Amino acid sequence: MPNYLTLTFEHFMPTQITLRILPKNFNDSYIKTAIAKQIDLSKIDFFEYSILKKSTDARQLPIKYQLSILVHTNESISSYVKNDKKYAKVDKKKKVHIIGAGPAGLFAALKVIEKGCKPIVYERGRNVKDRRRDLAQLTKKHIVNPESNYCFGEGGAGTYSDGKLYTRSKKRGSVTEILNTFVAFGADENILYEAHPHIGTNKLPSIISAITNKIIECGGEVLFNSKLKDIYIKENKIEALLLNNERVEVDNVILATGHSARDVYEMFYAKGLALDYKQFAVGVRIEHPQTLIDKIQYRCESRGEFLEPAAYQLVAQVEGGKFKKKRGVYSFCMCPGGIIAPCATNQEEVVTNGWSPSKRNNKYANSGIVVSIEDDDLRKFSKFGPLAGMKFQASLERKAWEMAGKTQVAPAQRMIDFIENRKSETLPENSYMAGVKSVNLNEVFPESIAHYLRNGLLAFGKKKKGYLTNEAILVGVETRSSAPVRIPRDKETLEHIEVAGLYPCAEGAGYAGGIVSAAIDGMRCAEKIVEKMAIT
Repeated sequence: MPNYLTLTFEHFMPTQITLRILPKNFNDSYIKTAIAKQIDLSKIDFFEYSILKKSTDARQLPIKYQLSILVHTNESISSYVKNDKKYAKVDKKKKVHIIGAGPAGLFAALKVIEKGCKPIVYERGRNVKDRRRDLAQLTKKHIVNPESNYCFGEGGAGTYSDGKLYTRSKKRGSVTEILNTFVAFGADENILYEAHPHIGTNKLPSIISAITNKIIECGGEVLFNSKLKDIYIKENKIEALLLNNERVEVDNVILATGHSARDVYEMFYAKGLALDYKQFAVGVRIEHPQTLIDKIQYRCESRGEFLEPAAYQLVAQVEGGKFKKKRGVYSFCMCPGGIIAPCATNQEEVVTNGWSPSKRNNKYANSGIVVSIEDDDLRKFSKFGPLAGMKFQASLERKAWEMAGKTQVAPAQRMIDFIENRKSETLPENSYMAGVKSVNLNEVFPESIAHYLRNGLLAFGKKKKGYLTNEAILVGVETRSSAPVRIPRDKETLEHIEVAGLYPCAEGAGYAGGIVSAAIDGMRCAEKIVEKMAIT
C-alpha cells in the first residue's frame, strides 16, 4: 500500500489525526476518503499523508485498526521513508575492530563508516548462504556446527530470530534510525508504523547480506570463519587479538559476540577479568494452533482474510508454596504463525527458540514461557562465581539432550499432562523440524522451576479462556532468552572497567535484549570510539 497520497487542493497545515477502521478497509482508497472527511478541503490545494503508527484494538467487537496519521497540506513529502545517510569510502581511514557480525556488530560498522573510519568485522561463523547449509544439517541430520548455527554466522542470532523490531528502548531517535536503516536495505516500509514491527526470518538474510555488502563496498572488511581465541592486554589496555591463529594488533575493539558465546565468558574468567552474574530466565516453548489463539484473542470463530494472526503477551506472579518466594512467569518472543527451531551451539545440548515468516502464515503459534532464576537455583553452581548462571543454563540443555535421546530431537509434553505431572502418551503435530520425544518435562527442570512453570500456565489459563489445553505442546528447553553474564563497563566511556580500548557491547555483554536494542548499543559504542580517536 502506498505510504503517501497526493490530491489537488491551498495553505500548508501539518496535522496529526486518528482513524479507526475495519481491517478490510486498510487500503489507500479508503484512507484517502476518511482523511478528506476530517480536513477542510476548501482551504487547501493538495494534501499528502503518512502513517505514523498502526495498532490493533481488539478490546471490543468489531476489531479495528487504529491509525495515527500525519497529514501535510500544500507541501509535498516525496516519501515518508527517508534514509539520507552518506556512506563514503573509508578504506584508507583509521581502523576500528569489531568482533561479531550480529545486529550490534553490523550497525556499529555502519556507524563507524558514517563517522569516517574503517570497520574491520570478524565473525566466527559463515556467511548467510553457507550458514543455510549448516542449519539444514542441524535440522535434518542433527549435526551441530559449533561455529555456524542459529546463533553464530552472518547477522548473528538476529538473522534467524523472527525479525521482531519492537523494543523497550527509550532512545526513540535511535529506534527510528535503526528502522529507517532496515528499510534502506530492503525491509518493508510498514515497519516504520506498525505497533509491533516485524521483518520475518525469510526476509532478514537478504537484508543482512545487503548491509554486509555496503560495509565492504565502502572499504570496510567483514571476515567470516574468524574466531576470537584470546585477547592480549598491556598496562590495562587492549593490545592485540588472537583470531584463529593470527595475532592482530588493535587500539579499539567492540566486543559484540552475542549471548551464546560462552567461550568468551570462559576466556574472561580464566584471565581474571571482571565479570558479573546477570539475572535471566529459563523455560519451554509452547505451541498452540494459530486458529485457537485467534479465537481466544479476537473472540471470534475466524479472523478472516484481512485481520493479522493474533499474538499474546502473558505474565503472572506465582506463589512459591514450599519454595516461599513469589516469582514472575511470563511469555517471551511470541511468534504468531511461527516455527520452533533447534538453536543448539554444541552437539551435546538441546536449545529451542521460535521465529515467524514475514506473512506469519504457519498454522501454529509459539512462545517462550519462562520463569526468572533466583540465587537458590544456582547454589549447586556457586563455585563458578559469575559463571554460575551460564553453567546452570548449560546443565538444563544437556539434560534435555540426554532425555530426548542424545540427538537434536527435543523433549516434549502436552500442556495439561505437564501441569498434572504425567508423561504424554502421544504428542500433537507441531512445527519443531528436528522432531520431538515424549518425556515428563518436570524431570528436566529442578523441582522449583517446574513448580513455577506449572502454576504460571494455570494462571494463564484463567486469564485466557481456552489457552489451557492438551492440544498445546511444550517443547524444551528455552534457555537463551538473555545472557546470564554481564561484562561490566564504564557508564560514560562504555569501555571495560579494567581494560581501556575494549568495548563490551549489546546482548553478549548484558546491555541489550533484541535486534533493535543491540543495534543501538553497537552504534553507541562506535560513536564513543570515534569520539576518542578524534581527540587522541
